[in-house]
Amino acid sequence: MPPDALEEQLAPWLGREGPAEQARDAVNTPMVRHWCDAVGDDNPVYLDADFAAKSVHGECVAPPTMLQAWTMRGLRPPAREGGVEPAGEVLRLLDEAGYTSVVATNCRQDYARYLRDGDRLSVTTQVASVSPEKKTALGIGRFVDELLVYRDAEGEEVARMTFRLLKFIPPAAKPSAAALPRPKPAQNTDNAFFWEGVAQGELRIQRCLDCGHLQHPPTPMCPKCQSLQRGFVVSSGRGEVYSFVVAHHPAIPPFAYPNAIVLVELEEGTRVVSNLVGVDPADITIGMPVEVEFTRVDEDLVLPLFHAVPDA
Repeated sequence: MPPDALEEQLAPWLGREGPAEQARDAVNTPMVRHWCDAVGDDNPVYLDADFAAKSVHGECVAPPTMLQAWTMRGLRPPAREGGVEPAGEVLRLLDEAGYTSVVATNCRQDYARYLRDGDRLSVTTQVASVSPEKKTALGIGRFVDELLVYRDAEGEEVARMTFRLLKFIPPAAKPSAAALPRPKPAQNTDNAFFWEGVAQGELRIQRCLDCGHLQHPPTPMCPKCQSLQRGFVVSSGRGEVYSFVVAHHPAIPPFAYPNAIVLVELEEGTRVVSNLVGVDPADITIGMPVEVEFTRVDEDLVLPLFHAVPDA
């Protein structure tokens, strides 16, 4: 949308005060106590009645910085009443123009008087201004200045707050998982025979030539007899799920999620870690029969993955 056209759409809503929103609760001591505990404010004028009685206030007052807390809508807010909300229309128009991301940048509060137990506040909101397009570290955006006016039950202004938002165009999306290559497994002289087998459609398991012990992943020395004489056997590729985990978060490209990672006990007795594909992760069970399949995950990499097979 051309800047001039957007500004024409915004103009009727700027400076218009929205309907008053009533606080759900009056100013009260329990909430003040929670606030003071949370922020570590030990000023006795807020909670010590004897001290406050001797102060210039003559009674306990609420911390001024609690101002927003009294009119917050809560986690289960009631439906709004009072018609169109101009501030909401401004934000909607900015969203439609592509400024869909938002971050608060600064806030200023001015207090006309202290609040006391029993004060019941209302707040009105208006958008005072929307800046021309700016280039920021977050992206191209516009600063939105909101003015919130707080009044007591008699309509007397007790405080006001200016709140600035940056509505900005989000950066281009990162490459999808499918567009990123899968990390290549480490290959060296100890496991070269394994990857050579994968290239030929064989699942090779290291075998000690002295004691016959099967070992995976491959190692330079037999863990049973410490022999350095190594060979391999070709596995049938059949086995069963010995253990598994399904990773959900955090999602790390290029892997698909949920990501089913299985420890397979092969018929030969050794175990290998791989992915189980072609099955709903919710259906994976210990002891599930599986079989290897050699899958080309990109033009440079073939991996021995596993799929479920019907019970024999």
